[in-house]
Amino acid sequence: MALDHRLSLACAVLTVSDKRTADNDTSGDLLARLLAEDGHRCVRRAIVPDNRYQIRRVLSDWIVADDIQIILTNGGTGFHERNALPEAVRPLFDREIDGFGELFRSLSYQTVGGSAMQSRALAGTANGRIVFCVPGSEDSCLTAWNGLLRAQLDSRTRPCNFASGFR
Repeated sequence: MALDHRLSLACAVLTVSDKRTADNDTSGDLLARLLAEDGHRCVRRAIVPDNRYQIRRVLSDWIVADDIQIILTNGGTGFHERNALPEAVRPLFDREIDGFGELFRSLSYQTVGGSAMQSRALAGTANGRIVFCVPGSEDSCLTAWNGLLRAQLDSRTRPCNFASGFR
């Protein structure tokens, strides 16, 4: 029986923040490091302000890029009126992955209690790419990575995973 080797996916990390810069984007750095540690490639990184049109501009470019399979965003998912990521990304989705937000909030509830309901984490597919949108704190990024993303981006995860669609 042949060994099932892990696929290395081409990923992009987008930080949505009015305050972060390349020098202090700790959550974006964390996601890029976690991807690399699991054998994936971070082929693009960007930081955009929490503005739905600027977010859409970058995501639209990445969704049609030939060198990107997975897009991870962090930030912009809160309940504050300035947080615009869900409104920016939903029109770009071909299909939403409903269970992602539900499971993320369930995992978050274990550490932040009822505040988890204010997270508008979401995921979906767009032009054959998978887009995951998580809150911008390092703890939230770790919760998403350890609880959901690591396994779902690993082609060896059974009974199913998102990575296998890129064989």
